[in-house]
Amino acid sequence: KDANAALLSNFEVYQLLTDLKKQRKESGKTKQSSGQQNLNTIMYETLKYISKTPCRYQSPEIVREFLVAMKDHKLTK
Repeated sequence: KDANAALLSNFEVYQLLTDLKKQRKESGKTKQSSGQQNLNTIMYETLKYISKTPCRYQSPEIVREFLVAMKDHKLTK
């Protein structure tokens, strides 16, 4: 499968952004370029929005169960 054509679920985006946020806190870097500041703003706004959705309470098992349950319906993108 083409990695650039894959769709991400809200849960996957939430997990990725929270992991990145933890890594940045642990690294403790304070000096940032303007591009990095823009990326931080995008990450903050995305996390702020997505934290208000049900994906915040999901787990990989829940997503897997849902996908298995929907497989019989043969839905397309």
